[in-house]
Amino acid sequence: MPYKILVVDDEDIIRESLSFILNKEGYIVEEAPNGKIAFDKIIENYFDIVITDIEMPVMRGIELLEKVSSFNTQTAFIVITAYGSLDTAIKALRSGASDYLLKPIEFDELLFKVKKIIETKKIISENLILKKEFLRNYDFSRLVGKSNSMQKIFEMIETVAETDSTVLITGNSGTGKELVARAIHQNSKRKNKSFVAVNCGAISENLIESELFGHKRGSFTGAISDKEGFLKAADGGTLFLDEISEMPLQLQVKLLRVLQEKELTPVGTTYSIPIDVRFLASTNRNLMTEIAEGRFREDLFYRLNVVEVHLPSLKDRKDDIPFLADHFVHKYRTEMGKNIKGIDESASRSLMNYEWRGEIRELENIIERAVIFCKKEYIGLDDLPTYIYMNSNEIQIPDKPGALEDFVRKIEREYILKTLETNGFDKEKTAKLLNLGLSTLYRKIKELGIEV
Repeated sequence: MPYKILVVDDEDIIRESLSFILNKEGYIVEEAPNGKIAFDKIIENYFDIVITDIEMPVMRGIELLEKVSSFNTQTAFIVITAYGSLDTAIKALRSGASDYLLKPIEFDELLFKVKKIIETKKIISENLILKKEFLRNYDFSRLVGKSNSMQKIFEMIETVAETDSTVLITGNSGTGKELVARAIHQNSKRKNKSFVAVNCGAISENLIESELFGHKRGSFTGAISDKEGFLKAADGGTLFLDEISEMPLQLQVKLLRVLQEKELTPVGTTYSIPIDVRFLASTNRNLMTEIAEGRFREDLFYRLNVVEVHLPSLKDRKDDIPFLADHFVHKYRTEMGKNIKGIDESASRSLMNYEWRGEIRELENIIERAVIFCKKEYIGLDDLPTYIYMNSNEIQIPDKPGALEDFVRKIEREYILKTLETNGFDKEKTAKLLNLGLSTLYRKIKELGIEV
């Protein structure tokens, strides 16, 4: 993406010479003859670098630097000063300038300093995105499965990763859609650039446009400084739009334009910025139904759905449950420093028989809980929540049978709690379903220590 530079100098020959050299290097360059005109341009447009003389009429370079720095810390400044005015240059550096140039200006030095600032800006921008990803591995090792359906998924990831085509990842919540998106990025030519994940349902409707596209200072109430959006942060890399079905309709139109034109317009501006971004999106909804009911644009759907990767539900890949469970046992025993070898047969059978409405995310949570409470070499039934093995077709007996009264009490407590949860803790409905009097239910809730 070309970087924008503003050259500010009251001497036409200097201003025009600098603009010519920078234009030849591929930069987008604008000019201003004094600080006041430059300030007005900065208010209206975003510039990556401002190169300004210090001594000018109307508004001096130092005043321009200080005024812009009060609301915009992303634009870098290079100040130009005469050989005998180093004190002024030092003052500018203390006020936030990135570097300075001495007159007469050496063009090679100018280009070197501009390039150095741009490289620094790239590193800072990427670090803001990548710092949370440090030492995390998102290749296929994080995707677990030996079933035929998952092997097909792995093959699809390898194939689409080599392209820049948009990919729509579908499946229930908790099936691992973001892991697939990260695996596509990690196996693509963009793997050394930013991967930016945005949950479209987690950002309020009145903020999501500025979060994605960025904004200019003063473009809306609370916009006290310029801000780059997620789209620009992902430039050169991959943008993952999680739960794309939650995106407001009016924003879907603007996203469609970005996909078509490969450029964005920040909120509060009229100029366009070219971007180079690979788009991935996910949804847990049926987008054809959303289109039919007027909640999703059909043209955007076809732009996103060049390739669809559908993740099967865990109930449709039960053969993978033991591998997933072992994977999570290894993960959490390592984190917690526990000597747990695995899961015993009865607990494994219960995990296989359970419905897993919360998909892989629920399975991971259950295994983490089991590792916390397990005091033995193998995770057993008594390390699992009772509702896991109550779901089985046969009653699962703990490894170490104890008093019948204790076991019955545990089963009763879990069953009543589960029924309460199913009925939204409506006690009258729960009592009726359990065939109990309401007063009897209240008594059992108290006796069994159920919090409602």
